[in-house]
Amino acid sequence: MIAQDTATLRPQAWLDGLRAAIGTVVVGKEAVVELVLVALLCEGHVLLEDVPGLGKTTLIRALAQALDCGFRRIQFTPDLLPTDVTGLSFFNQKHSEFEFRPGPVFTNLLLADEINRATPRTQSALLEAMQERTVTLDGETHRLPRPFLVLATQNPVELEGTFPLPEAQLDRFLLRVELGYPSADEEEQIVVRFGASNPLDNLAATSDQATLLAMQARVRQTLLSPAVRQYAVAIVRATRDHADVELGSSPRGSLALCHAAQALATLRGRAFVLPDDIKALVPAVLAHRLILSDEARLRGRTARSVLADIVVGLAVPVEA
Repeated sequence: MIAQDTATLRPQAWLDGLRAAIGTVVVGKEAVVELVLVALLCEGHVLLEDVPGLGKTTLIRALAQALDCGFRRIQFTPDLLPTDVTGLSFFNQKHSEFEFRPGPVFTNLLLADEINRATPRTQSALLEAMQERTVTLDGETHRLPRPFLVLATQNPVELEGTFPLPEAQLDRFLLRVELGYPSADEEEQIVVRFGASNPLDNLAATSDQATLLAMQARVRQTLLSPAVRQYAVAIVRATRDHADVELGSSPRGSLALCHAAQALATLRGRAFVLPDDIKALVPAVLAHRLILSDEARLRGRTARSVLADIVVGLAVPVEA
């Protein structure tokens, strides 16, 4: 696809085109698509968590095709090795020297399918890539292409033979998103749409790598007023003092919440962030960053319900 002129790029037109392209494949799930686009604009990683068959992989593949960026998929299994993700150094007998063979992590969009089926050692191979966008092997650091996003899936129900993601890795995901079952009408549309052929086969790209990078730079310019910024920080800090929380969110949560709110405001056609943007993103940005106390879990409390209490208890900033 020919690159768009980033100087005359209209963000809303670009986003509407991307939404429409994904909508030709994914039925409904507007809220989920919006959250994935928020992560895309932030160059943040997403953990899609739900039972099999709800379209997690289909959504990611549709996004990759619409963006026309580099895309690789890794099927995580217990026998997967770290070098199967990052690549390895091998001795080239022809040239009598070691050469680096890049692994599938060297791409723009990486689908880590069923990430919790790999061993902790293999899961940790993604830590440096997700945070620093680099891979270090044999003392040599290799930079990943930009943009770089990890879109991971996991099944929260079938736990046999799985390895829960450690807190350090969960914290590197900008968002954790649950898809949920479709409505009756949406499920019928899925059957009709995929009955004759796979719509992914006819999905044309609406963007390119250069345009995506330009859009990500524009998001940073979205106005985040001091009052709204302080509101976001207050929510994150409140997670550390709540009686039901054993471990609250780190400052990375504050950064993630503010940046994601800038992206959401851009998606909704505004050049400034509202407190409602912050409130809308709190569950997806912060729920996976909290560890509840044993007593709270026994009482049936969840991270989302704790966050709802925090949001209700904090005063919302208003325009003077």
